[in-house]
Amino acid sequence: MSVDPKPARPSTAGKPGRSAAEIRRDIDIQRQQLGTNVEALRGKVTEVTDWRRQAEEHKQQLIIGAAAVGFLIGIKLMRGRRRRKRGY
Repeated sequence: MSVDPKPARPSTAGKPGRSAAEIRRDIDIQRQQLGTNVEALRGKVTEVTDWRRQAEEHKQQLIIGAAAVGFLIGIKLMRGRRRRKRGY
């Protein structure tokens, strides 16, 4: 059983027989909310896509990852040299 959340503001949206003023007010409210939501989203996107800040915050993980990749590449290169020396 789900309960629909109550709107945060009294709304006349969807009610038959609304006046033009009520419709304009609802449109203005929706525009304000949309503007606020777009600004919040823009801030979050900017924060997430800031690679310099992300690199600074995750420096230790990046170093560990780079070391692991370097180690794996070294193993791969050593195996290739051994095979060439044996004549395979």
